[in-house]
Amino acid sequence: MSRKVVILGGVGNGTVVAAAIEHARRMGATDLEVAGFLNDREEVGKHLDLFPVIGKLADAPRLLHEGYLFINTILRIDGNRERIALFESLGIPDDRLATFVHPQAYVAPSVQLGPGCVVMPNVSMSPASRLGKGCLMMAGAMMGHDNEVGDFCHIAAQAAVGSYLHIGKGVHIGLNATIREFLSIGDFATLGAGAVLTKNIPDNEIWIGNPAKFLRYAH
Repeated sequence: MSRKVVILGGVGNGTVVAAAIEHARRMGATDLEVAGFLNDREEVGKHLDLFPVIGKLADAPRLLHEGYLFINTILRIDGNRERIALFESLGIPDDRLATFVHPQAYVAPSVQLGPGCVVMPNVSMSPASRLGKGCLMMAGAMMGHDNEVGDFCHIAAQAAVGSYLHIGKGVHIGLNATIREFLSIGDFATLGAGAVLTKNIPDNEIWIGNPAKFLRYAH
């Protein structure tokens, strides 16, 4: 029997994750089935790729009562504090967050995934890393061993994350970024696309370039 999941979000992370779940479902590799999106910017009934917008974020409590599961994809590059607060205001309990691992990903047996995590195709996750709640590991990203990753982190496609890292809450790691081992990245920080990180990033800072350097503070 399938478990119906509602995705918070839309075109971008939302549609990409929905398509991956549907792909895995057609392979017989997951019992999750996407019911649609909750999106405050799109008209209810409109289809985003294959799936309809079935309500606004304010409809989450009603859908909780109706038995749906949820995946949150409403994250951003330039600071996630407000969007995480928006999600947390909906009151969705951890046991109603769906965790999804695509069958074409490699996840070592000792990896720990928090509720609501998504691991997309061609991801590689080495032993003893732990991800907090609601993290997104996008297609082709690589994570080394023995990492501690906070809640609601977004690791974009093809990013290469080293080992023995401490990554805070609400961090965005950009497309094709590379992170050296034994570093820390503070809460709500951002590492830009293609950046090569060799130093620690404090809270709320955006770093870009090769080697990565401070650009400005996150909003």
